[in-house]
Amino acid sequence: MKKILCGALLLLMLATLPLGCKKQETALKTMELHEVTRSVFYAPQYVALNLGYFEAEGLQVNITTSGGSDKAMTALLSGDADICLAGPETAVYVYNAGQEKHPVVVGQLTKRDGSFLMSRIDEPNFAWESLRGKTVIGGRKGGMPLMTLCYVLRQHGLIPGEDVEVVDSIQFNMMGPAFEGGTGDYVTLFEPTATEMQNAGKGFIVANVGLESGSIPYTAYMVTPEKLEKDPETVKAFLRAVYRAQQWCVTASDEEIARAMQPSFPDTSLESLMIVARSYRETDSWKQELVMEAADFDRLLDVIDTAGELTARPPFQDIVDNSLAQAVRDGK
Repeated sequence: MKKILCGALLLLMLATLPLGCKKQETALKTMELHEVTRSVFYAPQYVALNLGYFEAEGLQVNITTSGGSDKAMTALLSGDADICLAGPETAVYVYNAGQEKHPVVVGQLTKRDGSFLMSRIDEPNFAWESLRGKTVIGGRKGGMPLMTLCYVLRQHGLIPGEDVEVVDSIQFNMMGPAFEGGTGDYVTLFEPTATEMQNAGKGFIVANVGLESGSIPYTAYMVTPEKLEKDPETVKAFLRAVYRAQQWCVTASDEEIARAMQPSFPDTSLESLMIVARSYRETDSWKQELVMEAADFDRLLDVIDTAGELTARPPFQDIVDNSLAQAVRDGK
């Protein structure tokens, strides 16, 4: 009987040994990210996701494409999102509306407009004067695509609403379909949509809006003050993963970037992703670190003001908190 008991105990110990010796896996912390749109313009974000940089920081990042900065900001303020990627002008609007707990910019991803002007006809010698008397789909009123376009038009001596009819009633994600449906002579589109439409013979890319507008903090990560106060380490971990991806993109080839992004763009060919990756790299559209500069923020306010959408100029330090981005950049 004693031998039987000893044998049973031995079997029990052997059965439980693998569990006792197995390394305890740490559960990933879920982070809900709402992005303004799905675009190669945000390449470092998808690199961080698909190369496992978020997971390396202990994060499970779920990305929801909102279809507009206003919708991404709504998700953030309602608590559906932990962090949002959108135009920082939305933070300015919320601040100027008098909300005490306004969103805070914690990192900048892109540094110029990422849209391209498309024409219905091929214009190899395109000049902005060609838009005089024409109609262009510019995006939603108050949104950065529309405001940047109007800023560029004025730089070229064209007054929106007088010299050029600018359609401002179409949501961001519906601009391409509206153009395909016959609205407008021109439209501004992000990649990969612009290249896909051109490859399909539905339009011709004639100009890069971002090169015309100059350096502007176009897209940024924002969180609520409560998130920043109660969970700064999670926000910092998120930014650290994106910064790692930003640095990787500096030296990676166009093909490497395209392959890293492709899981986030399953319906886009590798060749198209390589083309647009090269385009955004050549136009210096991606930030190489997350800190937003005060001078660029001032230019953003100038663009909003020129569009007639700025009721007051918020202090830089009230909208932007660079502390975590600086710590990440400095390896702290």
